[in-house]
Amino acid sequence: MTMTIREYIEGSPEPVQARLYEIYALIKQALPDAQEKISWGMPTFYMKRNLIHFAPAKHHIGLYPGPAVIEMLGSELAGVKHSKGAIQLALNKPLNHDLIQKILDTVIALAE
Repeated sequence: MTMTIREYIEGSPEPVQARLYEIYALIKQALPDAQEKISWGMPTFYMKRNLIHFAPAKHHIGLYPGPAVIEMLGSELAGVKHSKGAIQLALNKPLNHDLIQKILDTVIALAE
């Protein structure tokens, strides 16, 4: 049987579950028609291709929207640790819903 995103979150460390559910809800709201699956061992939203992944790490939750999204956001990511294909949302800071929405808007724009 294939694991669902909810099962993945329930199997994650308890201290990060609420934050994972929060991110999950934001992505689900932005991408209601996307298929949900576990890909590369992470919750993934898919429409013809993988659009975005997310996963907990020791000190952050990683969002993986791909390099094109990160490149397009440029200065919007100032002050947020990121790499070519990943954005780190620190566990010791509140989630920045505006930034997550900008990431998702960019994911959607590139998917069209």
